[in-house]
Amino acid sequence: MTTFPNSPRVLKGGLVLIDPESARVLRIISLQYNPDSLSRTLQIQSSGGEAGNRSEPMRFKGPAVETIKLDAEIDAADQLEFPDQHRAVVEHGIQPQLAVLESLAHPTSAQLLRVDAEASSGTLEIAPMEAPLILFVWSKSRVVPVRLTDFSITEEAFDPALNPIRAKVSLGLRVLSVDDLGFAHKGGSLFMSYLQTKEQLAAKAQPGSFAALGIGGIE
Repeated sequence: MTTFPNSPRVLKGGLVLIDPESARVLRIISLQYNPDSLSRTLQIQSSGGEAGNRSEPMRFKGPAVETIKLDAEIDAADQLEFPDQHRAVVEHGIQPQLAVLESLAHPTSAQLLRVDAEASSGTLEIAPMEAPLILFVWSKSRVVPVRLTDFSITEEAFDPALNPIRAKVSLGLRVLSVDDLGFAHKGGSLFMSYLQTKEQLAAKAQPGSFAALGIGGIE
């Protein structure tokens, strides 16, 4: 794809998978195209509330539960312009990219075989299979641990061999806070950095004034 020589470099959003124990990076998944929109919802975690006809002051029980939804597009058109450089796309379309994303939704075949072997050997208690920790990266100010909650794929075009060549992937993510992971967990420390970055950005916002509100002050 041709770009202007002086155009700014556009960063890509994506996901990073890390080992939950060693924090070793296992895989980096960058989105082919950044979504046009990203939806975030914050559910307040507070105590108190309404008691009869009276409402108590808000008291936080912990960080808000944040959820993120986005739609990512994957298209083989750019790669198919240069088939000699992208043999995998010619042979399989965008199935490799889809397979990487689908791997976030289920355990590996090796994990399943290990569980089957343990069950066959008479193991009474089999621990659940732990997934890699997923980090959602959307610029350097948004690096936050998440859990995949919703995942859907809409395949929109196919080549003559029925390989998908264009698709839309919808992702639903829940941010994991220190309430979920604890302060000692690598994800917990990343969440604290995420929260502190928000506080630093809030401090840069232009302060309002009483005049803008049409009042002289609070008495």
